[in-house]
Amino acid sequence: MSMRRRARARREGAKAEINMNSLIDLTFILLVVFIVTLPTLEQSIHVLLPVGKTQKAQNDKKKVFSITVDSIGKLFVGDAPVTMENLKGMLSKAVADDPELSVLVRGDVRVGYGDVYEVVKAAKDANVRHLGLVSKEN
Repeated sequence: MSMRRRARARREGAKAEINMNSLIDLTFILLVVFIVTLPTLEQSIHVLLPVGKTQKAQNDKKKVFSITVDSIGKLFVGDAPVTMENLKGMLSKAVADDPELSVLVRGDVRVGYGDVYEVVKAAKDANVRHLGLVSKEN
């Protein structure tokens, strides 16, 4: 280093700089990760819903009980797998706690009619008053 450069460095003092490029890259990577993972957090069980003309859902503050029947006929309440016997008990207990409980059934389009019908029948046997079948709007 030359004498002139050292003298100038002493007069101006030490310079502290932060390279922002890596921080900006990290921010964009995190943004992309959150955008990609957010839809899977909403519904982690992937079902191909049937397409049809649907009514707009009423936006009320009722408790909703979500049942999913996947493509091979497995049952899920929320994200937890259940058997038909457990489902019947859960529905009966939930209706006893809240008689105005709303039940939504998400059935995969590839599953047989009988599998979804068994879930609807279990809801009827548990005296569910509000039952809905979820579909995609075309």
